[in-house]
Amino acid sequence: MRVSSSAVSFNVAEPVASGAFLQQHFGFAEAMSADGFVSLTREDVGMHVIFLRCGLATLPEDQRDVHAAGVILAFVVDDLEGELERLERAGVAITMPLTEEEWGERAFQVRDPNGVIVQLVDWNGAQGG
Repeated sequence: MRVSSSAVSFNVAEPVASGAFLQQHFGFAEAMSADGFVSLTREDVGMHVIFLRCGLATLPEDQRDVHAAGVILAFVVDDLEGELERLERAGVAITMPLTEEEWGERAFQVRDPNGVIVQLVDWNGAQGG
């Protein structure tokens, strides 16, 4: 099998709002869109992020009304504190404060207008022993 690209897709109430959030705060660009659909890309991420409107008839019936819940869209970044400061200055609510796990992962979270969790993370914390 050869995989030519990858994407993660979220069912949300308002795809345009989620797309605008990633564009405004995380530097994504719209790759394509249609009624009920927004696909975003960012050259250094290596995958598309897609938002689909809940209820789309093109989705299998058992998936149509399932909202993206319990899923975390995580991005590893070089300057976690700088990103935290930048988002706070932009007025983005931090929904999980900067935390550090015993194994060295550090992360904080925000939510987009549809409640999708976006987590920024690095591995620059203390090395677990």
